[in-house]
Parts: sequence; structure tokens; C-alpha cells
Amino acid sequence: MSVSNMQELFIDELKDLYSAEKQITKALPKMAKAATSQELKQAFLSHLEETNGQIQRLEQILEKLEKSPRGKTCAGMKGVLEEGSEVLADTDKGPVRDAAMIAAAQRVEHYEMAGYGSAREFALLLGEQEIVTLLDETLAEEKAADKKLTGIAKQVNAEAKLA
Repeated sequence: MSVSNMQELFIDELKDLYSAEKQITKALPKMAKAATSQELKQAFLSHLEETNGQIQRLEQILEKLEKSPRGKTCAGMKGVLEEGSEVLADTDKGPVRDAAMIAAAQRVEHYEMAGYGSAREFALLLGEQEIVTLLDETLAEEKAADKKLTGIAKQVNAEAKLA
């Protein structure tokens, strides 16, 4: 798709985010299964539920804009998730792997925050206040997930250092 104006860029960004979220729903159960920290396992499962809600919000937004959410693959998220899956293959089960998974998950969160922040600003510029509100909700969830991971990392990283 050739992008020639802000409306098209906005739609492209939303479709990219939709693809990213769909990819994340496939990765989170694997990460939860691989986690040894119960708190980390629960954080991944909890964020999976949030991610499904974020997908619904994106579908709602794109429906309002009369666009299909399909038709784009988020290559950036694909790469970030591939790096994360390498963690599972390259580290032994235990606190060191948990620490590595937290780092990988935070890369995912930061990638999402960048995308949602941009989409939010595009919506604001285009006068789509209802969409701004929906994107703000998702952006707040992503920031909270990142903060939660940082909190879990303090304990997990201390355990990993002793391993």
C-alpha cells in the first residue's frame, strides 16, 4: 500500500499495531509456560487477556474508520518476537531465563508504546477524539505492563545473579 497522506499513514499504523498484537497473542502463552517465576508467569497470562482487549479496541477503531484490520504484517514485531524466542532456546530454564524473558518482553512493550503513541498523535491531528481516548487506554495498559515487568525484574534478576 502506498501511503500519501496522514489518513493513510494513520490507517497503516493501526493495521501494523493490529498485526503486532495478533503476533503477541501467540508468543505470550509460550513465555508463560517457560517462566519459572509464578509472578512472571501470571504477568504474561494477565497481559494476554489485556492484549485480546487491545485487539478488540483496534477492531473497533478500524470499524469506525470503515477499514479492515487485515492486510499488513508487522515486520518489526516479528523480529522482536524472534529475538525473544531465541532466549527460550539459548538459556537454561530458571531465573536467568526469566530475567532474559523480562528483557525481551520489555522490548515488546517499548515497541508497542512507540506505535500507540504515534497512532494517538495521528488521531489527535486528524480530529478523531473518540479514537484518541481508545488509544490512550491501550497506551496506559502498555506502560503499566512495562512497569510491572520492571518490578518483577528486581526479584528475578537478584535470583538470576545467585544462580
